[in-house]
Amino acid sequence: MANNKMDRLDAMRVFMRVVERRSFTLAAEDTGMPRSTVTDAVKQIEARLGVKLLERTTRHVSPTLDGEAYYQRCLSILDDIEDAEGAFAGAKPKGLLRVDVHGTLARHFVLPRLPSFLAAYPDIEFHLSEGDRLVDLVREGIDCVLRVGTPQDSDMIALRVATLEEVTVASPGYVSIYGRPAHPKDLSMHRMIGFRTTGSSGPIPLEFRVDGKLLTTVIPAAITVSAAETFVSTARMGLGIIQVPRYHVEKDIAEGVLIELLSEFPPEPSLVSVLYPRNRQLTPRVRVFIDWLQGVFAT
Repeated sequence: MANNKMDRLDAMRVFMRVVERRSFTLAAEDTGMPRSTVTDAVKQIEARLGVKLLERTTRHVSPTLDGEAYYQRCLSILDDIEDAEGAFAGAKPKGLLRVDVHGTLARHFVLPRLPSFLAAYPDIEFHLSEGDRLVDLVREGIDCVLRVGTPQDSDMIALRVATLEEVTVASPGYVSIYGRPAHPKDLSMHRMIGFRTTGSSGPIPLEFRVDGKLLTTVIPAAITVSAAETFVSTARMGLGIIQVPRYHVEKDIAEGVLIELLSEFPPEPSLVSVLYPRNRQLTPRVRVFIDWLQGVFAT
């Protein structure tokens, strides 16, 4: 690379992607450059600075102390440049935007309206992955994550974009066997379908608002699952009671496939949050995506 200003900025971006992906190969794939070009860019930065920025092994790349310090400076410089360019009237965000979304949220809220976002921002290249765990954003090259709930993670900033009403449901077949509870205290002889999130030690308890107080209870579960679609499918099969966001089972309730239970004692609403690394400023790409998401959930 030539040693002019633009080339230095490009080299910074390449270096940052290597650090974030912990791999020259993955950084090359992300940037669309040959691996040799990525390697040469980092070598030239190291030669210019006179320090070693990366520790390299056959399987792993990690920043040295100098490399970590340089990464943070690059992050600040490039964020400032992107903000400055985005401040001009008519300038639209561009570049690669990587978003990880829980599959159910993606299919119900994001995907049906995504064409409008891509039409409004044609210079954004959108990459969507689906998961239910909290990905390592920096390591996996993800810009932000959309999740139900607000994980207590000191390395993440969570911005609330919606609140989802939760309901308690079971199938008609289940109700014909176990009866229809009139109060949460009647659940001792009932069965739930357990839902376990990644890293949890047990199923999520059932929640009910009783006399202004939140009551949580765990009743026996014939089956425990970790996928949202399987969770609802097993409820349709009559295997137990579940609590889910209303949007997920609204059609089932309307068609009589599932029956709403204990509507006078609703669960706590679920928060939908966008999470991004604490050490990053919101880039224009992420900022417009969050603004768009807030509009999606408001409709």
